[in-house]
Amino acid sequence: MRVGALDVGEARIGLAVGEEGSPFAFGRGYLVRKGLEADVAAILDFARREGLGKLVVGLPLRTDLKESPQAQKVLPLVEALRREGLEVELLDERFTTKLAQRRLQNAPKRVRRDKGKLDELSAVVLLEDYLARRL
Repeated sequence: MRVGALDVGEARIGLAVGEEGSPFAFGRGYLVRKGLEADVAAILDFARREGLGKLVVGLPLRTDLKESPQAQKVLPLVEALRREGLEVELLDERFTTKLAQRRLQNAPKRVRRDKGKLDELSAVVLLEDYLARRL
């Protein structure tokens, strides 16, 4: 089954895709946030275009594993996607941005400056973690 990942931030949503049974995830860019209704429509379009059977969404937890204020902003999006019939699984994303930043350290300066690239790579890291747990 094809699986997508979303790294949901304040301004952008990083996108990645992969296949269950494989450890590899591939970035698909990012969406600029425009409000709940527009975000849901854009994600539905992404899911259809990529033929996704499931979405993995990063849930930002605090170090004590309780929901962070950002997690409370992600959950309405998740519920709206589920109402549209998408299967959505939440995954702890506490360290995905740090790992993505490390991966970008040796990238050209123009790539490191693109904040959307960090969001996309965070979605890749999130999905790779999800896929590795299922091998």
